[in-house]
Amino acid sequence: MNTASQQPSPLAGTVYTETLRGVRCVRLSVLTDETTSPERQREADDTAAAALNIDFGDGDQLREAVDLDVSASTFSPFDRPQLGGWLARPDEFDALVWWRFDRAIRSMAHMHELAQWARTHRKMLVFAEGIGGGRLVFDFRNPMDPMAEFQMMMLAFAAQVEAQSIKDRVTGAMAALRGMALRWRGGGRPPYGYMPAPMPKEHGGVGWTLVPDPDAVAVIERIARELFEGKTVSAIAVGLNADKIPTPRDHWAIKKDRKTGGKTGGVKGLAKEAFLWNPTVITRMLRNETLLGWKMHKGKPVRDAEGNPIMATAEPIMSREEFDRIGAALDARSIDNGDRKDTDALLLRVIHCDSCGGRMYLNKQDNKQRPTYKCNPYSRGFKCEASANIRGDWADEYVETEFLRRVGSIQTTRAVEIPGYDPEPELRATLAEFEEHQEQKGRQKSKHAARAWQERADALDARIADLETREKREPQRVVTPTGKTFADEWAEKDTAGRRAMLIEAGVHLNVRRGTRGGWRKLDTRRLDFTMSGELDPAAEALAGEASALESEARGDSPAPGSKIRMTDPAPASTEPTGELVAA
Repeated sequence: MNTASQQPSPLAGTVYTETLRGVRCVRLSVLTDETTSPERQREADDTAAAALNIDFGDGDQLREAVDLDVSASTFSPFDRPQLGGWLARPDEFDALVWWRFDRAIRSMAHMHELAQWARTHRKMLVFAEGIGGGRLVFDFRNPMDPMAEFQMMMLAFAAQVEAQSIKDRVTGAMAALRGMALRWRGGGRPPYGYMPAPMPKEHGGVGWTLVPDPDAVAVIERIARELFEGKTVSAIAVGLNADKIPTPRDHWAIKKDRKTGGKTGGVKGLAKEAFLWNPTVITRMLRNETLLGWKMHKGKPVRDAEGNPIMATAEPIMSREEFDRIGAALDARSIDNGDRKDTDALLLRVIHCDSCGGRMYLNKQDNKQRPTYKCNPYSRGFKCEASANIRGDWADEYVETEFLRRVGSIQTTRAVEIPGYDPEPELRATLAEFEEHQEQKGRQKSKHAARAWQERADALDARIADLETREKREPQRVVTPTGKTFADEWAEKDTAGRRAMLIEAGVHLNVRRGTRGGWRKLDTRRLDFTMSGELDPAAEALAGEASALESEARGDSPAPGSKIRMTDPAPASTEPTGELVAA
């Protein structure tokens, strides 16, 4: 039951003898629209509330629903962040006050839903400025009076027609803005890595453009750096989530001072407080040409008459060379993305069965036995004639000892790639876009459509011709020492890092089936340790030096330039029958 009391009058309508508890409602679909600013809406709401004896409260008790950058055509009143919360608590207020009708709804379906709710909960809906500028009051506190709902439905029809007209105008305006170099539409979420900013005077000073967002750029640089260091996309996502780095969607929500998270696809009603990074999000972001500063529409570049991509910013985050280099790294990962962060198996992708050549996997026993690397051919669909298995700690210790014995004292290096340029990736993408466009040839019914089709075909053709004339420039690789040895880095890294070192060095361990009694200790005759990476020559050179030093320490090496003739051992009681002559 409402706290306000009323005295009906057939002439003057409803007279309120007590103050009504109101909620001041503010909505803005585009934050840059000054004509419908939150301040203007609040002022109009306050004027209407004062005339109707409605109080919004103040301080911590202020009743207000502010939904900024929220479209009334897309979101019903019940789906808006703040207004939806108030509608879910109807006992806390008596009236809702908006500036104008379009601040509340823009469709008949949404208005019918709101009217049904108001009639069920006996609420008053107020619009400070209605048709012709007059105030509109719909009082649903008398459930026997159908006029309020009828009038609202009539006005909702007009609002829906207006909304469709606005949508058509906005669609046309967006199409025009897409063709303008450096112009950004102002409202909506920009591509990750950028943020809207007023257009600089040197570019006309009209409207908005995009500039790099320092916070997002730092995250993109971190992702690229870790990708080039050898981390998988999955491992990168794990690290970002562990450090609580906001995802692109949450990053924008934080920028707009909104709550992070929201509803996800799949299970209806599933909501999260914050979204998580995953390989799909990272890969999609890194392959998006918006990083090049290109304008994109429906997943394709927006092009000018010559077929060149139209720029959305004068300061792109990446060059073409850097973008292609990242794409190549992602392609390499997709071939074999078997490295995992969720396992403590040091030798994953390193240890193999000698009989069938298949990988061996760490099998953790449930009966408290030690974990064992096992060949499991049946999971791959074939039979192994001599499947091998070996205790996990024995194999790990053996590989670690052999690896560090061979390369532990060698200094590590870091390679810095200086990007080159290859027109081939963009050429292939543009050619695919052209071929898809050609499939629509002849389907145009009007001359205007046919002309528009031909203009785009000519633009794509011109871009392809331009790309065909560009020369490929090879990247350069500069290698610098780190001042650390492989033993130093091995000691600093976790299991995943050590596994990456082994894989990069081309370490391969073949294991043959064990013999009777082999469970007591490691039989090294079962094992073949090889290295096939770039470190192998350095390891061989180091082994040669070690052998020479060992020989010198034994004293069995002649002086440089000496000639040697070995003799038989001399009997204890006779003169020697041979001699060692040094020339």
